[in-house]
Amino acid sequence: MQIPRLHPDTIEEVKLRADIVDVVSEYVVLRKRGKDFVGLCPFHDEKSPSFTVSQTKQMYYCFGCQAGGNAIKFVMELGKRSFADVVLDLARRYQVPVQTLLPEQRQELQRQLSLREQLYEVLATSAQFYQHALRQSQGQKALQYLQSNRQFKEETIQQFGLGYAPAGWETLYRYLVEDKHYPVQILEKAGLIKPRREGGGYYDVFRDRLMIPIRDVQGRVIAFGGRTLTDEQPKYLNSPETELFSKGKTLFALDQAKGGISQLDQAVVVEGYFDAIALHAAGINNAVASLGTALSLEQVRLILRYTESKQLVLNFDADKAGTNAAERAIGEIAELAYKGEVQLKILNLPDGKDADEYLHSHTPEDYGELLKNAPLWLDWQIQQIIQNRDLKQATDFGQVTQQIVKLLKNIANSDTRNYYVSYCAEILSLGDTRLIPLRVENLLTQIAPPPATYSKPVSARIAWGSSKSPLRTDAINRVSTHSPLPTERSLLEHAEALLLRIYLHCPEQRQVIIDELEERDLQFSLSHHRFLWQQILEISSVDGETRNFASPPDLISRLQDQFLEFGSEMGLISHLFHVDEKTQKEILRTPQVVQAAIACMDLVMLEKRYRHFLKLWQQTDPEAEPERYESYYQAFYAEKIKLQQIDRQRLFSITELL
Repeated sequence: MQIPRLHPDTIEEVKLRADIVDVVSEYVVLRKRGKDFVGLCPFHDEKSPSFTVSQTKQMYYCFGCQAGGNAIKFVMELGKRSFADVVLDLARRYQVPVQTLLPEQRQELQRQLSLREQLYEVLATSAQFYQHALRQSQGQKALQYLQSNRQFKEETIQQFGLGYAPAGWETLYRYLVEDKHYPVQILEKAGLIKPRREGGGYYDVFRDRLMIPIRDVQGRVIAFGGRTLTDEQPKYLNSPETELFSKGKTLFALDQAKGGISQLDQAVVVEGYFDAIALHAAGINNAVASLGTALSLEQVRLILRYTESKQLVLNFDADKAGTNAAERAIGEIAELAYKGEVQLKILNLPDGKDADEYLHSHTPEDYGELLKNAPLWLDWQIQQIIQNRDLKQATDFGQVTQQIVKLLKNIANSDTRNYYVSYCAEILSLGDTRLIPLRVENLLTQIAPPPATYSKPVSARIAWGSSKSPLRTDAINRVSTHSPLPTERSLLEHAEALLLRIYLHCPEQRQVIIDELEERDLQFSLSHHRFLWQQILEISSVDGETRNFASPPDLISRLQDQFLEFGSEMGLISHLFHVDEKTQKEILRTPQVVQAAIACMDLVMLEKRYRHFLKLWQQTDPEAEPERYESYYQAFYAEKIKLQQIDRQRLFSITELL
């Protein structure tokens, strides 16, 4: 709407009354830290809180993205709303009288503001009407259904404001229009009545239904859900979309659950109203319902405001419809889940029951235990893929493999992907552990196809034991393309130099370095570094310094004396005897740098062994020497796994630390 300019007095009064902690808490889980509050920034993705709110200064600031300002700016930036719109919204909330600069504009402004207020009012009055009707003779059937079928106690019925819509076509209409004198247009805009197609007039949207108020986060009624008490279809009927209500942006019971979600650091999403109500009645107060639709990305983001660790459990029905709903929900939020921005789990209750049914015969503690053991969404997805499939049949095996590959391709985190590759390889091997390496290699090849390389023609004779097998050929192509990164030598040189410099200048690290090198059977790869290490060992063996090390100046001085006769070698290593400001900073992190350097050296040795066994495997005839052929394959594959592990360590440690 077009909002006239607001009077400065109104703006200042809003600033004074709108408490920033109160405003921000609606969107961010805040925790007290000292005199301020902290939480996860809503303006950028982060895993550790850098967003602070100062109640004394009435300001917020994020140390991560530098967003900052007062309560008005916070709501403006988060909702992409105009200044005047936000001020008016906060003025309504904190009951600040609104003034404009031009008196003639006030009437239009008040008319526009009053529309939403009237909608809230008429919906609240309707909720009271439905609650009253539940206690009348005509509502006894609905009340008995709640008490007997659903086993709800009186306090639960009152807590959720459950009611009954009488069977007449104009019962609510006559009450609100004739008795309460609300404008017909307001009732229609609230989704309570509809115009008749013929003959004029209006009729009630909800008739002879058990009524469930749908509230916003602040607890205001914005819509209704109605369950039929007969065979009428649909079984559940929701209010239409209105200015206050959008089904895809609303979660039932979030106003009741936001405190529990924040306290337990976990949200449970169920399908139906009564599932959510039953869980709250059982003391499980972190549950919300998705209003019978597929869970949308906006609904997920709404929930995640209240959980710091972003834990979300989908507890949809275990029947086909519930499974489909879970898969649709995953589809909406898969990108967040693949990136690790939401910790998503799937809970299917035993015997295909929904949460309400389950709690009729089980305790809340039983449900809590199932929640705790609910599988991660990837595990659930994999089980769905292999369910009712016979992996001994070629068709099923191929289809399952394709679906698994499609799933694994989207996993961004390499550690997580490698874990699930191994997990799926075990499933596809059908208990034959000898096949696991082959299945792993096959999955890895399909997840990250190797670059095009020349290979010899494959003969028509195909068998697992043949080196011409397509699976084995893929393995050869893939593993033989594993080569050091272009910067491998520079990283290795830097790593070895740092290790030697640390040995020379940090006596407390010398035994650690010696132990690591001996344990891993490592040597310095570059000749000038190897030469220096040999000289160090000679001095140590002569003086018995392996356990009782000399001070840095003594060792360096003796090495320099010894190198006087080796001019060329001295030129390549003399810089290691000195420490400037940069190298001083490097060796201050000695434990991490030692591990990183060792990892890089280990990588080189693994590469050599890996290529050695690969060459032997390729040169062995599988038909003439099947045992040796398989032995070499297992050997180079084992080195390959070690390479992957050390590669991850190197990529983190060397590039970050060196």
